[in-house]
Amino acid sequence: MPGSVPLSPAAVDDAPSPVAVSGPAHLLRVTLLMAGSCLPILGAVLIAPVLPRMQDHFASVPGAEALVPLALTVPALALALLAPFAGVIVDRLGRKRLLVVATLLYAVFGTAPLWLSSLGAIIASRALVGVAEAAIMTCCTTLIGDYYSGQRRVRYLALQTMCASASATVFFVLGGAAGSAGWRVPFWVYAVSLVLAPLMAAALPGPSARGAVVTHAAVPDAVVPDAAVPDVAVPGPVAGGGAAGGRRGFPWRQLRGICALTFFGAMVFYTVPVEMSYLLDDLGVTSSAVIGLATAVASAATVGGAVTFARLRRAPDRMLPAVLAVCAAGFGLMFLAGSAPLLVAGAVVNCVGTGMLLPALLTGAMSRLAFEDRGRGTGLWTAAFFGGEFVCPLVLLGGESGVGSLAGAVGLLGSACALVAAGLFAAGRRAGAVGSRPLPERLA
Repeated sequence: MPGSVPLSPAAVDDAPSPVAVSGPAHLLRVTLLMAGSCLPILGAVLIAPVLPRMQDHFASVPGAEALVPLALTVPALALALLAPFAGVIVDRLGRKRLLVVATLLYAVFGTAPLWLSSLGAIIASRALVGVAEAAIMTCCTTLIGDYYSGQRRVRYLALQTMCASASATVFFVLGGAAGSAGWRVPFWVYAVSLVLAPLMAAALPGPSARGAVVTHAAVPDAVVPDAAVPDVAVPGPVAGGGAAGGRRGFPWRQLRGICALTFFGAMVFYTVPVEMSYLLDDLGVTSSAVIGLATAVASAATVGGAVTFARLRRAPDRMLPAVLAVCAAGFGLMFLAGSAPLLVAGAVVNCVGTGMLLPALLTGAMSRLAFEDRGRGTGLWTAAFFGGEFVCPLVLLGGESGVGSLAGAVGLLGSACALVAAGLFAAGRRAGAVGSRPLPERLA
């Protein structure tokens, strides 16, 4: 924005926060936001271990072989389709109110299969879980952006990635253990949101817009990464004391590039969790214990990547080329792997990259949004991410049919990663040469 000087992550971190950043209330607030962010992950993986038993139970239902797996994936599809609308509602009705209501509905819809007897009704209830998840994920991420700025925001968005990655492994184990008592038993776990909702209502403060914009006159000597702050000013009193100018439109141009990149990044992010077992099976590994251990190691690498991102203190846009290059290198190792250890090593390298990729994309998106746009913008980002998650196995299936093997399809995705990384790097260099913001907007 002409006349504005973006702040460095360190500088923004020194800005006063609208909420306390230490003490028991702060700890409870962060815990609730992280727990809420894990609920969509619970919906995505909890019932995966019991799908075979569900398949047996509904074996007499026509099309059960296709419909039962749909019970696992339809929440992600509903989330991707509805997250933008959830974002609009967030901006109009308020973050906290929608979060509490959606968390209560999550328990109602999530536990519905305990008493539903029809497979069609169960799938419908799962779609409604996705509706609740769209609101929960959008609200939690938006509130992180509202409560914190600068490096604090980076840390908590990275923590969100860490919690989501770690919880996926926990929920998979929990679903398998509960499923041993019957395929319906894991659905009881959805009732945990009945505990979270009243705590959210009591402990989460209502956010408010920041009160001032930063101008060139206010910070004359700031030397900073361009992506550290929004491309639009936060509404409020201007330096001269007057009201901010006329009504400004939603920053579509600033978001379209990062959302397109997020859609692609989600495919990169979910390749290892979705396809690792099939890749190991192709190498002759059939032991469930070994496959589970390999998946756990990869999940740990994702957490490690998120921790690394939070410690680097670099502008997210500037990191994206290197992060995608790491992901591409991991896919390359997986493509060339002729043994399980090399395949796992490639998966670890890839997951270190994806652990940095998700918070980099999310932080980049949040930095482009003013307070009154943050719900809608976060909804669009969430839709892009879960849309990429949903199409990931379909894209790899198409690649497998084209090149003849799943490993070959992973190699193709790795090549695409490398090309995108090179494009981001080149565009960033060009943007730096003319003094403008680097990608992803320039690739939109």
